Amino acid sequence: MMSSGQDSSKVPITKETCSDEDGNPVRYRLKLREDLTDESEQCRKMTFGERDKNKPHKRILMVGETGTGKTTLINTMINFILRVQREDKVWFEITDDKSDGKAQSQTSDVTVYDLYLQESSVDLTIIDTPGYGETCGIENDDKIAMKLLSLSKSAEVHEIDAVCLVIDATQTRLSDRQRYIFDAVQSLFGKDIAENIVLLFTHSTGAHPKNALMAVKEAKIKCAVNEKNQPVYFLFDNCQSDPFNEEYQTIQEQLWNLSFTGMKGFFKFLDAIQPRTLKITQDVLNQRKQLEENISKLKLHVQQIEQKQKELKKTQETLEKHKRDVEDKKYENKVEVTYKEKIDTDPLCFVTQYATCCTVCKENCHYPGCWWVKNLSWCSVMKNYHCTVCTNKCHYTKHVKEDKIYETKTKKEKRTNERLKKEYDDKIHDVESEIKKLEEDLQELEKEKIKLVIEAFHCVECLEMIALKTDSLFTLQHIDFLIEKLKEINEPEKAETLKNIKKRSGEASAGALEYMKKDF
Repeated sequence: MMSSGQDSSKVPITKETCSDEDGNPVRYRLKLREDLTDESEQCRKMTFGERDKNKPHKRILMVGETGTGKTTLINTMINFILRVQREDKVWFEITDDKSDGKAQSQTSDVTVYDLYLQESSVDLTIIDTPGYGETCGIENDDKIAMKLLSLSKSAEVHEIDAVCLVIDATQTRLSDRQRYIFDAVQSLFGKDIAENIVLLFTHSTGAHPKNALMAVKEAKIKCAVNEKNQPVYFLFDNCQSDPFNEEYQTIQEQLWNLSFTGMKGFFKFLDAIQPRTLKITQDVLNQRKQLEENISKLKLHVQQIEQKQKELKKTQETLEKHKRDVEDKKYENKVEVTYKEKIDTDPLCFVTQYATCCTVCKENCHYPGCWWVKNLSWCSVMKNYHCTVCTNKCHYTKHVKEDKIYETKTKKEKRTNERLKKEYDDKIHDVESEIKKLEEDLQELEKEKIKLVIEAFHCVECLEMIALKTDSLFTLQHIDFLIEKLKEINEPEKAETLKNIKKRSGEASAGALEYMKKDF
């Protein structure tokens, strides 16, 4: 595109200057327009140029840990397409290189860059994900997964040509954090995407990335392989936009050539590889979402069962006491009566401090609650605008969401001789009715618990069949809980299946799993 000494102002690209202080090279920011997208897609869409439908269209997904140089790599890709030469002393950007820094704050925004460059033989869509393993926690990574699910259902990104795993070439060993990150990336995709996954090693000096490849092998990353059954990878340096230094001119030229040689190999890979639809990946992400919902509901049911069991035991004790009082004719005594009182929720609750409670039935319908829900009609326990949990199945407007829950308490009241006999008889009848109702409620809760346990198990089974990584940390975080519940419902064979998944993951996953569970 450009020859040595060519005036960058003649480049047929709309631009704004963002020069370094030294002005060497001169940096240009391509003016991208931000297109409005469907709110359900939850992604930013940036476009440059107008699409030429006669050109082939390549779609690539960039995934990598913060600090690996993913942003610089995207800009290098643009300069390669524009055929920028080092002697041109210019550098074009669509993103800010400074965002590569580990200290830079990141969000869960997934950005789609549609690049229609006249100088390029292909139209290019780059899907840029934020860095995994950020200090804002795994909830941020889960949001990225859900945004990719939404994006995969859109008409424009129905297939992927390449999934680029951006990895620091200086990597020598895997920390628990890095194991988590590699696992989180792999667990997003279906098995059919493996041949389209390619490794892009950054911060390379051009040497064989032996240690980094060993780290990839230890992480059991599935990717495209060459004729020698070795991972397909390309090497890149990250200093193309740095000021030129005559003292280091030779090494800078070598590193420039290294990156552009790597980019040439990558685009050759893009030309040869067949694109892959995201149908199976959609299924994987949907199963992940379903498993998470089932586990959340199951834990809620377990809490409700435990609460009902305590209420039943306490009510049975009350009944026995009333019967003894009647037998002993203790018509004047202090008796215990139950009542409901609101108390603060546990501030250390892992999921949320908020509970959805019925103000009519005075019951805790959903705790821990849906922290993201603004309108209680959207709460997962609501169906057709009515609660499916509280006794009277009340309308959602009779419910509140707050950091308080109902707790059954007792207090003593003194009764006179004249009233106690009839009250004891009435209480015995009422308590017996209450016991019957509690027993019926427990039976229904147990039935629903069995249903949720089996559904969760089937989600894991499905992920085993379709997911690129069958023993991902996403699944392992729920394994022990599900094994325990399968035993409780007398499903030992299914419990054994999950034990084998856990065993297959090996001890290497244990540290990464602990990292995943941290509340950082």
